[in-house]
Formats: sequence, structure tokens, C-alpha cells
Amino acid sequence: MLGKIIKNVGQGIFNRTLGRLTGAGISTDSRIVKARAKWSGRSDKTDWRVRLQVPEGPLTQFFDFDNNPLMKPLSDSRGIFWPLTPAVVIQHSANYNAMDQVHSNYPHQAYQNSQVDSMNIIGEFPVQNQDDARHWVATVNFLRTATKMFFGKEDGLNGLKGNPPPIMHLFGYGDHMFNRIPVVINTFNVELRPGIDYISTKQGSKGEGLRQELINQQQSYLDSGLSYDPYTGRPINMDAIGSASSFETEYESQTWAPTLSNISVLVTPIYSRDSIKNFSMKKFVNGELNGKGNEVGFI
Repeated sequence: MLGKIIKNVGQGIFNRTLGRLTGAGISTDSRIVKARAKWSGRSDKTDWRVRLQVPEGPLTQFFDFDNNPLMKPLSDSRGIFWPLTPAVVIQHSANYNAMDQVHSNYPHQAYQNSQVDSMNIIGEFPVQNQDDARHWVATVNFLRTATKMFFGKEDGLNGLKGNPPPIMHLFGYGDHMFNRIPVVINTFNVELRPGIDYISTKQGSKGEGLRQELINQQQSYLDSGLSYDPYTGRPINMDAIGSASSFETEYESQTWAPTLSNISVLVTPIYSRDSIKNFSMKKFVNGELNGKGNEVGFI
């Protein structure tokens, strides 16, 4: 009798298990097969990290990620991203004006406008080696640059002189969350904590340039008939000029990055008049204004 009860209970559990497998679309004769795990490559279509990216155009040439030694760590992403999932605080507002009514217990609410308020992005930034440290330094320099207007007498602004701080594109979490959202950076905060380690890193590669500059200078003295440096008084010896690596050791810039810090950025969505003219409530509710293609994304 006891054996029959155990058999019935076992069959019931087995049948329920088969039912769950069948309902999940898994065949009852499924077998264990070998699988190989591999890393997937990142691209604009597969990268869902929260990031601020420089739009294509004059701004890309201005930051010059590929040729600027300080900004080169950001060349792949064309901007900054949070290596760990950050906290993002979003607030949407529909504003109404209360119109007081005579002899009424409730005011009349007159609609004024709707808006997406400033969004705060807060995340930790770990640094474990010199490559991470270079990336951290580039991130801070990027944020410093992105909160300043194009001002100064130097060349290389590519017609941007006098413009306000640049507009960035916010990405994160896929097509229908943040996709090519135009934003301006209002404020950013970097926390430099006490009681943690800092990693030293070097930026740039100026050694060869400095070496060549000294060679040209010394050669100009020789061409003018001088056998000594008029500033130091030392005899000119072209063979005594060191290698580029020795110049890098002496002149290359050095920065210390914390092994753990918080970086928070407050951004505000901003849309041009032409973009707002193309807004459609029907397309918005259908998810067609999510920034696919070359259009900006509405949230």
C-alpha cells in the first residue's frame, strides 16, 4: 500500500515537470549539449551602457579623440560612460496653474505645459590599473570641457568660437529608454575620497616632439656659426642629445587617479525648434520617435 502511494506521488511530480517543460517550449527529449561562452562585441546597437556621446560633426573634430593623447582613452566610445550601472533619477512634469473659483471648494486646474526635468546620473568609477586611470583622467577632462563655452583667442575652434557649451547625446538601456537624447550638462561632481589608494598614470607622448625641437634649435645655432648654446653657454654636441624615452621620462605629464570615486552628472534634455516642429503624439506613443536613424530621440 505504501509503495503504491509513493509511486503515484512520484508519477504526479514527474507529469507536472513534463507539463512545465512542454509549456515552456522545451522538448521532453532534451539532451545536454556542449556550449561555448564568448564575449560579444560592443557597438552602438548592442552597447546599452549609460553614456554621453559627442555628436558627429565639428565637435568630433574639436575633441580629436584619436590624436589628442589626453582624450584618446575615449576614442572608441566618442564620449564617456559609467563602467558600473549608475543610478539615474528621471522626472517628467505636467504643470498646471490653479485658478481660484468663487464659492468653490476646489480650484480649477488650467494646463500650462509639460517637460522632462533635469536627470541626475550617479555612478561609481573603479580604477584598477593604469589604463583605467587614464580613462578616469580623460573622463574628468571631458566633463570639464563639456561645461565650458568656446572662448579664447587660440586657433582650432573650427568656427565654434562664441558658442555655448556643447550639446551631447545621451544613450542607455536600449532603444526605448535613452537613445540619442540631446542634453546639456548642467553640473558634474567628482568625489575624491580619503583613505583609499591612488594610481599614478602618464598622459601623452611628448618625448619625440621635445627631442626634435631641441635638435632643430641646436642645429640653428650651428648654422649661424655658433659652437655653443647662447643660453646655457655649453658646447653644442648633437650626439649627446638623449632618446625620446628619456625626454618622456622627464617631461611627460603625470596624474593620480583614485581607485574608487563617485561621478555624478546632472543633464537636461534640450530640443531645437525644428525638432519640436516634427513632434507627433501618435508617433511618440507608437515608439517611432526613439532616436533611430539620424533623428534625435524624444522622451
